[in-house]
Amino acid sequence: MFETLTDKLDLTFKRLRGQGKISEKNIEEALREVRLALLEADVHFKVVKSFLESVKSKSLGQEVLRSLTPDQHFIKIIREELAALLGGERRELDLRGPPPLVLMLVGLQGSGKTTTLAKLALFLQREKKRKPYMVSADVYRPAAIEQLKILGRDLGMPVHDSNPGKPPVLICQEALEGAKRQFSDLLLLDTAGRLHIDDDLMQELKAIKDALKPRHILLVADAMIGQDAVHQAQGFNEWLDFTGIILTKMDGDARGGAALSMREIVGKPILFSGMGEKLDALEPFYPDRLASRILGMGDVLSLIEKAEQTYEQKEVDRLERIARKNQFSLEDFQAQLQQIRKMGSIGELLDLVPGARKLTQKADLGQAEKELKRVEAIINSMTIQERRNPAILNGSRRRRIAQGSGTTVAEINRLIKQFLEMKKVMQRFNKLGSRALFNRMPNLFH
Repeated sequence: MFETLTDKLDLTFKRLRGQGKISEKNIEEALREVRLALLEADVHFKVVKSFLESVKSKSLGQEVLRSLTPDQHFIKIIREELAALLGGERRELDLRGPPPLVLMLVGLQGSGKTTTLAKLALFLQREKKRKPYMVSADVYRPAAIEQLKILGRDLGMPVHDSNPGKPPVLICQEALEGAKRQFSDLLLLDTAGRLHIDDDLMQELKAIKDALKPRHILLVADAMIGQDAVHQAQGFNEWLDFTGIILTKMDGDARGGAALSMREIVGKPILFSGMGEKLDALEPFYPDRLASRILGMGDVLSLIEKAEQTYEQKEVDRLERIARKNQFSLEDFQAQLQQIRKMGSIGELLDLVPGARKLTQKADLGQAEKELKRVEAIINSMTIQERRNPAILNGSRRRRIAQGSGTTVAEINRLIKQFLEMKKVMQRFNKLGSRALFNRMPNLFH
């Protein structure tokens, strides 16, 4: 989302490094360029003004000007102030209180409330060991109630059987009783949205708030709509005094200014960010990590967490047993590719690696994604016997596989070569440990 801003800031820092000596004039020029970059990224002008004033006061200190690496000091200050702008420390969702706790999601139509509600339920079940009960109080949008029921079935979680003929407040009150009967400790409310903020919508939401006394009211805001998201946050906050923000579509290609403005304007923390359409694509929001990513410094902690979530210990143990017996097959090769893809797109993963984006063009990323899909198509076109014993792949078998996967025999040959390289890595697995496998895997597609 912040690629353009990252590129512009990187260019500014490069110019600063090119100076023989950092002076007050150099810093003034750099701040002017940072200001333009932030405004072009759709950051609110009041936020830009206060941000630059804070950076300037710290950048012009004697400690920076006399430093042996003043440009690094300047970048460090920018990073710290960006993190402060985004909220400073990571804020957890406080779930203390007698069950069932009520969490109420609000936002305009199209912000992704219903899907976000299901994502939040899954996150709280997995990470916080809670028992969510979901309800849709949106009696206006066609199929909203049915959509939540489908998501609930996909997750294996209970969803209240809302009657669209009843008032939303009554639906929520009945759902609270349903949550008690189910022995659920969380009730998640999906409320109605509108195309814009109006008094009728707000009165309805306020009535639900007054009746159910939710522990948290969370604003779901679309990060792709820029300054409109900030205006929405102001409107909802005036009526409801919400407690936190969930930013959706943070994996999009918008300028990202809403994320940098919203917390500062309304004074409420960003708690989660939606990073994709899948139901597990909801991430805790870490201001310091996002600040590092915006400045092209990567986010190694998030990368490690993704790997830990994806690579279960039992899978690592299984690979180790396979390596010892020298039984690594194309089935295992495919399984590892799928594990990597679960972590996210190649572009998303490279955003987390310090400096990786600078070394890779967008065209390269697109080609790498295509290559992964092509490899999977080839392996899917093989018989079980061929996957387990690639040595039997003669010319006629390779032609059949190429035809079935929409590829060429040359591509089949290249895959087999890659697989044999991977097998060599597996043979060294016992000596070097699992790190050798994970370090080697990405290189097979370059």
